[in-house]
Amino acid sequence: MKGSKYMKDSPFVEIITGNQKMLEMFQQINSISASRQPVLITGETGVGKELFAKAIHKSSHVKGLFVPINAAGLDENTFSDTLFGHVRGAFTGAEKERKGQCAKADNGTLFLDEIGDLSLSVQVKLLRLLQEGEYQPLGSDKTQKTNARILAATNADLWELQREGGFRNDLNYRLRTHHFNIPPLRERLDDIPLLVNHFLDEASLEFKKRPYATEDIFNLLKQYSFPGNIRELRSMVYNAVGNYQSGALSLDVFQSYINRQQQNEICFTELAIDANSPFSSFQTLPTIKQATEYLVIEAMKRANGNQTVAAKMLGISQPALSNRLKKMSVEK
Repeated sequence: MKGSKYMKDSPFVEIITGNQKMLEMFQQINSISASRQPVLITGETGVGKELFAKAIHKSSHVKGLFVPINAAGLDENTFSDTLFGHVRGAFTGAEKERKGQCAKADNGTLFLDEIGDLSLSVQVKLLRLLQEGEYQPLGSDKTQKTNARILAATNADLWELQREGGFRNDLNYRLRTHHFNIPPLRERLDDIPLLVNHFLDEASLEFKKRPYATEDIFNLLKQYSFPGNIRELRSMVYNAVGNYQSGALSLDVFQSYINRQQQNEICFTELAIDANSPFSSFQTLPTIKQATEYLVIEAMKRANGNQTVAAKMLGISQPALSNRLKKMSVEK
C-alpha cells in the first residue's frame, strides 16, 4: 500500500486506506486467518470486494491458488460446469474431461462473486460443497472432494432475496460464518487523498505525465457521494490525468464530472414525479402488486424471454425474478 504502513508482502498491500473502520476489519481478517470456514463479503458495487477476498486468502498462508468465479450472467449449466467441471460425454460438445475451478482451488481459496445471482438448484450444490467439501462433475456420479476455502461476495441484500424465495436460508446462514461489510467510499472520505494519489501514480505511468492534486480537489471530492465508490474515483482521476496539460490537475475537470452526475440525478427525480408519468392518465392507479407484474411482463418481452437480461433491467437477481414469475403463474 503506497503511502501507508503496510509493506509489499502484507496481505493488505492492495487496499489503499488509513480509515479506522477499515483497519479494524484488517485486524478481524488476521484473527480468522487460521479458519477454513466460509466468509461472506458484502458491500456496494465498486468498494473492492475482490481485493478483500485476496487479502483473506493471503492472510491464510495457504499453499493453493486464489481462484475467482463471477456468477453474474451465467446460466445454471455454465456456472455448474465452471465450478465443478464435467466428464467426457456429459453433454453435446463435451469431447473430453474438464476440471472445474473447485479442483483448481484445492488447498487454496475459491472466490464466488455475485453470489446472489445463483439459481436455487446451484445453491443446493454449493451448500453441499460448503458442508461436506464434496461435489460431482457434470455427467458423473462419482463424488470428489476439495478443501478449498469458500469466499463469497455480493452487493445484493441476501436477507431480502431469502424473503422473496430467491436464496436459500440455510445457505445464507452458512455463508455468514464470518462476515465483512465493506463501507462505501462516502463513509471513509478521509481516504480520498490516499486514493487519489495512488491512482495518480498509476495513471502517471500509463499517460507518461506527472501531475499533482491540490487540497481544493480533495475538498471538492469529499463533498461528493460517489455512487460508484472507489471504481468511480479511479475513473475520475484517470480522466483528469488524460486531460492534464501542466502543473496541478484541473479542478474544473472534477467539478464538471460531478455537475453532470448531479444533473442526471435531478433529471431522474424530476422524471419520477413528472405529471406525464406512465400513470398520469390512469383514472385508478394499479396496486403495487399489479404494477410489479406489469413491469415483469414488459421486461420479459423486451428481453425476449431471457430471465437474466430481464432481471438486470429490473435491478433484481435472476433467482428473484424466477420466483416472481412462478408466483404470478400460480396466482393465475
